[in-house]
Amino acid sequence: MRVNTPTVARDVGRILQVVSLMLVISLIIGVLNGEFFTVPAFLLSAGIVAGIGTGLAGRYRDAEPPEKLEAMVTAAVGWAATGVLGGLPFILVAATMQYDPLPAYANTPAMNDTVVVFLNPLDAVFESMSGFTGTGLTMAAVEEQLPRSLHWWRSFTEWIGGVGVIVLTVAILARPGSGSLTLYESEARSEKIHPSVVSTVQEIWKIYLGLTVGSILLFLVVGMPLWDAINHGMTGIATGGFSVHADSIGHYGSPLIEYAVVPVMVAGSIAFPVHYLIFKGELRNFYTDLQTRWVFIWFTVGSIVLTGLLHAGGQYETLEETFRIALFQFVSATSNAGFGTASVGAGTERVWGAGPTLLACLGMLTGAAAGSTVSGLKLIRVITLIKGTVWQIRNVFQPSTAVRYLRIDDRKLSEEQVQREYTEATVVLVLWLSALVVGITVFLAALPPEYPLEYVIFDVMSAQSNVGLSSGITGPEMPSAAKTVLLFNMWVGRLEIIPVAVLLGAVFQRLNLYQ
Repeated sequence: MRVNTPTVARDVGRILQVVSLMLVISLIIGVLNGEFFTVPAFLLSAGIVAGIGTGLAGRYRDAEPPEKLEAMVTAAVGWAATGVLGGLPFILVAATMQYDPLPAYANTPAMNDTVVVFLNPLDAVFESMSGFTGTGLTMAAVEEQLPRSLHWWRSFTEWIGGVGVIVLTVAILARPGSGSLTLYESEARSEKIHPSVVSTVQEIWKIYLGLTVGSILLFLVVGMPLWDAINHGMTGIATGGFSVHADSIGHYGSPLIEYAVVPVMVAGSIAFPVHYLIFKGELRNFYTDLQTRWVFIWFTVGSIVLTGLLHAGGQYETLEETFRIALFQFVSATSNAGFGTASVGAGTERVWGAGPTLLACLGMLTGAAAGSTVSGLKLIRVITLIKGTVWQIRNVFQPSTAVRYLRIDDRKLSEEQVQREYTEATVVLVLWLSALVVGITVFLAALPPEYPLEYVIFDVMSAQSNVGLSSGITGPEMPSAAKTVLLFNMWVGRLEIIPVAVLLGAVFQRLNLYQ
């Protein structure tokens, strides 16, 4: 079965139309902050993206609604196109600041030194892909020196990416019966709050907006400046990790702010249907919902173990400081938020030992709840893999005539259902680890040998789980091969691998490589 290319082209065009609206909004932010030198860059970027999007959507407007195959390819191509074209503002703002013969309004030498890195298209695309995938790894050496319009664009891409550009497109442009459900599910989402998928995504955006406003207000209460609170509120609830400071949340040196960020990262780790029920007053879902219960269990256990490892190594002065850093860093890693309050590593210089570093990697691998803003494998898959493996082993000792079921939460799965869900989780795990191995291999080949192996694993895992924490390796000075493979890992991780595999299969089929 071949992919219906016109359907994919139309739906990718619709996604790009939405991205062009994001660029127009960001243009307004630049004007409000008096950064008029950024206006041409955002205006031109919006025009290019809108032109491509409108051209594709218009030319193929009569294409058939997407089936599952087309939706998967649309997800893979749409996220790739969004990541690439989202780099235009970075390139064009950098070019404006570098080559404008007249003094730019806020073009200070320090700002120029930071932004100039985006004249390299690879760095600009890296920043954009990191934003839209909710990763938070950055090529900006000193984030304080970025123009506020680029601060906003980075935060905005993460905020939109937290729920998904396809989900946003469905909310704005789709109509019932237009293939909306198929597109919605292509971003690895199956949860529905209402019978209609369009109503579901609109409800998700209402919840998301409410959580964002609540996060911003919380940060203001604990003493964060307004601009910082807005950006960190957006990237925190999106579990994205971009900050307006090079030292992330550690910049403030405030235990109160650090503790206040933790519940925001936890909120981003809980599935939207559970938030919906909680907002309706059904608070028991904090502990009756399987994934939500395990979010709190895993965060608690991981934080305690990490505290013990760091304390045993004499890493920090007091037990309270050790616990605070362990709690923050483990929740940040496992929620894929990517905020930092302490250095995990300094490139070739070890800060954390192998034990704490690899424990954080395990948190990145599992992620939190499916149906939230996090990436990673998701807890429901981890639970399915563990319970399914035990079930398979026990099955060996049962008579062949036995009728057996597996209970996961309130679901009683038949043998056929167990095999199907266990196989799906296993396939995702194998493909996920395969992509991780590719990234680690390229990293090891591209980097000098003095980088500790656990730090290489940490940064690649951070990219593929869309976390954003770094051991000091990721930055503009990295070899191009290392940047390119992290781009691949971020893209694969956000899409949970299957759409990428489907896209590659469709390309191979189109080129007749299967013959």
